[in-house]
Amino acid sequence: MSKVTVVLGAQWGDEGKGKIVDLLAADMDIVGRCQGGNNAGHTVVVGSTEFDFHLLPSGIINKNCTSVVGNGVVIHLPQLFDEIRKNELKGLTNWKNRLLISDRAHLDLLADFTIFEEKFRLLVSNHKRQFPDLSVDIENELQRYKVYADEIRPCVTDTVMFLHKSINAAKRILVEGANATMLDIDFVVQGTYPYVTSSNCTVGGVCTGLGIPPRLIGNVYGVVKAYCTRVGDGPFPTEQNNEIGEYLQKRGKEIGVTTKRKRRCGWLDIVLLRYSNIINGYTAIALTKLDVLDAFDEIKIAVAYILDGKEYVTPLANASELARVQCKYITLPGWKTSITNARAFSDLPLQAQNYVRKIEELLEVPVKWVGVGPDRASVINVF
Repeated sequence: MSKVTVVLGAQWGDEGKGKIVDLLAADMDIVGRCQGGNNAGHTVVVGSTEFDFHLLPSGIINKNCTSVVGNGVVIHLPQLFDEIRKNELKGLTNWKNRLLISDRAHLDLLADFTIFEEKFRLLVSNHKRQFPDLSVDIENELQRYKVYADEIRPCVTDTVMFLHKSINAAKRILVEGANATMLDIDFVVQGTYPYVTSSNCTVGGVCTGLGIPPRLIGNVYGVVKAYCTRVGDGPFPTEQNNEIGEYLQKRGKEIGVTTKRKRRCGWLDIVLLRYSNIINGYTAIALTKLDVLDAFDEIKIAVAYILDGKEYVTPLANASELARVQCKYITLPGWKTSITNARAFSDLPLQAQNYVRKIEELLEVPVKWVGVGPDRASVINVF
């Protein structure tokens, strides 16, 4: 039996999970999504081609890999087919032979279109009673979904049994988490409900979203951006509403893949990451977008929060309190030179190496990969 490898977002999302999944997928037989929906946005850059994935596992571009969409994923079919068509234009091929969708995922009832049609007509009828002015072309919509159903039906299967057999056959399996730990609906922190997503983005989602037993989870890799970003509302202790934040946003091209909104930006937050590690138990982390920090004279890391004279080393759950905290920072010297061409850890300037090592020291988790650019080749394997 094999153990599955897991990749999770360690912050508020947008850390670069797709890139790390793409890197690891080259040596995998199966890549699976365990939760979330089309609200996820993962980017993989291959040469000059940029692939965007929302529902498809990022490993779909690996032609030797089977991609699995688990029971924990909510499938929006129009979005799925729009995503497929867009990525076909960029070179995605033969996806039907490499994509499996759980027969327990929503919308699994499309497998029996008669049931879907009955439920659809009833749903429209109920909504029209609530909203008399609602206009729905029922027959046109049913025809549209009939086409979707016919095309996707060959991909629908019992993925729990498929994964069980694959594990027993010692297949190499990678699980791709969507969203991120700090958006988990049950471990809400750094903002609390409702500033969360509606699924379990932590390691437990692997079990509930794919049907994989806890004892079969092996390495768990957390993906960490070298600074912090957040989309939307909610407290953000290290946020920089100044020229630093503006620079990070522009230099890092911090625009949401799904929402197209500008991301809020700030310094790296170890308090947040410490909590993230407690929940997920990272084997190692991937530190992405280190090159975005190239121009800074000095770089700060938040190591504690201070509220009403008291110091906290784990996040507060109360949003109103969290919005009032001050950060206790340590300051490291910047490296003031481009690192985008570095391909070994020793190629990095000493100050950049020290920044990575300080993160390891504070988090007590080793850094296995360092990202220094958007392309799949721009990842340094530290060990």
